[in-house]
Amino acid sequence: MKLQHLVVALLAAGATSAFAADTYNIDPTHTYPSFEADHMGLSVWRGKFGKTKGTVTLDRAAKNGGALDITIDAASIDFGFDKMTSHAKSPDMFNVEKYPDVSYKSTALKFNGDKLVSVDGELTMLGVTKPVTLSVNKFRCIMHPRLKREVCGADASAEFKRTDFGLNYGTPAFAPEVKLAIQVEAIKAD
Repeated sequence: MKLQHLVVALLAAGATSAFAADTYNIDPTHTYPSFEADHMGLSVWRGKFGKTKGTVTLDRAAKNGGALDITIDAASIDFGFDKMTSHAKSPDMFNVEKYPDVSYKSTALKFNGDKLVSVDGELTMLGVTKPVTLSVNKFRCIMHPRLKREVCGADASAEFKRTDFGLNYGTPAFAPEVKLAIQVEAIKAD
């Protein structure tokens, strides 16, 4: 009777671990949220954030489970033009002293089979939180040859109005629509 209980307990433990969600830590050296916005209808200005941290939890067995929790250092903004970068950090735009972080927290991950295809979540910027859906254009996990751990990567995009978050600088001369593009890689936690 005791052996039978042991076998049942081992099978239950194996089933639990086989279907448990996996946690991945964002790799800050391979994750750069970038954006583009109108410049008076003349051109498109592009910038990126250089410091990002967070976690991704995936439950691929359930094909609907998981979570995304990302924090971006607002002061790491970079337009590749010092004067514009400095201005973007000012109270006119991102006000990085008062609002040092931009964050994104998922409310639902959506899969098509084994592939993550979109993430519903809430973006918080300048102290304002609004829903933003990320379209996942590419998603793949591999056993990383150098790290000897699973690494997942994605390319995601979204569009939103910056004015919804109180970033009103330059409107109406500068259109409020922003296109967001995120390259992200995350390493499976131990």
